Amino acid sequence: MAQFDVDAMIKRYTERATAVRDRPLPPVAGNERQKFIKQAELDYTDFALVANASWEIDAGYLLLKIPLQASD
Repeated sequence: MAQFDVDAMIKRYTERATAVRDRPLPPVAGNERQKFIKQAELDYTDFALVANASWEIDAGYLLLKIPLQASD
């Protein structure tokens, strides 16, 4: 199995969150536009959560610790 780089994975999630946030809206209107916006919001949330995770290996498992509250 190839070496797995958790920090690189988290960096990719950071890049994906930025890409979703900065993605322009396609030329759609009405209901389709709202579906696109909702999906972009969900994608951003998912990617941003993983991007902000800290991690550790415990008993052979990768544990992602995702903060659920904003830090001060």
